[in-house]
Amino acid sequence: MDDVLILGLTLPDFVRRVAFLAIALLLAALASHALSRALRRALDATDVPSASIFVNIGRGLVWALAVLSVLQPVFGIEPTAFVAALGVTSLALSLGLQDTISNLIGGLSLMVGRVVKPGDLVDVAGFVGEVTDVSWRATTVRNRLGDEQVIPNSVLNKTALEHLTLETESLCEVSLVVAHGADLAVVEGEILDAAREMRELLNPDIPPRVFFSGTDVYGVQCSVSLRLAPGALPASTRNTLVRRLAGRPWLARV
Repeated sequence: MDDVLILGLTLPDFVRRVAFLAIALLLAALASHALSRALRRALDATDVPSASIFVNIGRGLVWALAVLSVLQPVFGIEPTAFVAALGVTSLALSLGLQDTISNLIGGLSLMVGRVVKPGDLVDVAGFVGEVTDVSWRATTVRNRLGDEQVIPNSVLNKTALEHLTLETESLCEVSLVVAHGADLAVVEGEILDAAREMRELLNPDIPPRVFFSGTDVYGVQCSVSLRLAPGALPASTRNTLVRRLAGRPWLARV
């Protein structure tokens, strides 16, 4: 029975190598899972930003070690020769994977430098939202509409990024024109009363404010500053306030 050859190997040798490979893969899978959980717990317990990029790097290292450990016993390949060949291949691949490598390095620099982390409120080239993840390739930002923008890390490193506070991110301004001669105190009171009736759309901790910024041939320029509640949309909030104020005698007929 020992004379039976499978892929040029005797049956006992073939079984031994398959068993070694299966055990190595199983141990690598278990180690990868355990390391992922440990990294997530460790990152959550410290002030280091918790992002998938660190978990993915850890898992990649585990599987790289697993591959090196089975090269000689299973495939008969010297690990040192494999690493040397891999180095030459990596040099060639790096020329064609410049964007991928740039994104990876960009993601690491963003996280290690704590430039941005999940939960941050940011404005990136006019797109305002919350950072939901920083991966090895890109950073994901979700706005109030639920739209997500996936920004390559290499691009984010070269783009102006503004960190926002919750108060700034929730700002919603409504512009109005008040007729000349109107009592501005009365106008302000009616606007604030209308805004208070929209409590389900507004942040109760930050009251609405009314500003009169100047006059022109049409009337007095008025700006209403509202702070949105979580989940409220700027467009629908503006629409609600304008509808509540429509028909008021002090509105300018532009």
